[in-house]
Amino acid sequence: MEILQDLLLYYTHNAWYVLEQFGRQFLMSAYGVLFGALVGIPVGIFIAHYKKLSPWVISLANVIQTIPSLAMLAVLMLVLGLGPNTVVFALFLYSLLPIIKNTYTGIHQVDPSMIEAGKGMGMTRFQILRMVELPLALSVIMAGLRTALVITIGIATIGTFIGAGGLGDIILRGTNASDGTVIILAGVIPTALMAVIADWFLGLLERKLAPGKKRNGLISIGHE
Repeated sequence: MEILQDLLLYYTHNAWYVLEQFGRQFLMSAYGVLFGALVGIPVGIFIAHYKKLSPWVISLANVIQTIPSLAMLAVLMLVLGLGPNTVVFALFLYSLLPIIKNTYTGIHQVDPSMIEAGKGMGMTRFQILRMVELPLALSVIMAGLRTALVITIGIATIGTFIGAGGLGDIILRGTNASDGTVIILAGVIPTALMAVIADWFLGLLERKLAPGKKRNGLISIGHE
């Protein structure tokens, strides 16, 4: 109970600082996933159509994912220097695997009969991708973005070690204090809350974009 009171007191006195670091960490994570999506989705589409390349590309993304985050930041810091840009680039690299893999899986799992129907209607390859494959794969792609965002929110916390800020700053202050349990919790709780909210919101979008939902909606309209 005493810890809870101390925690509320800390948030009362440092509300703007916590909110600033919360926003900073979220933006770093969001930018990392955004850049990951700009690269990962086209790569996933490409390897879904040229399947011989898929093992190589996914293996490379797997290798990147296995590099410890502190080691990744240390290497990138030597090239890009200190600050949030280095963290965003690291988050971009870590977000590639779930985005590429889910995009590949989503496009690969599209029913071939749907593609043949599109060809039968005289659609070009790009029209089939835009009007058939991507809409049917969208919920799977969104699941990849959801996973990537949750991963990057956690990794962004250690950006404090290279001067990027974020909620890791608060956690680090707590570890340096003689009795910093409350300060550590003040950084950990918003980080966990951010991950839970992001996961819930993108999960909601994923369910909305599920192909089954769209088909059910069309059937209900037809019955009316």
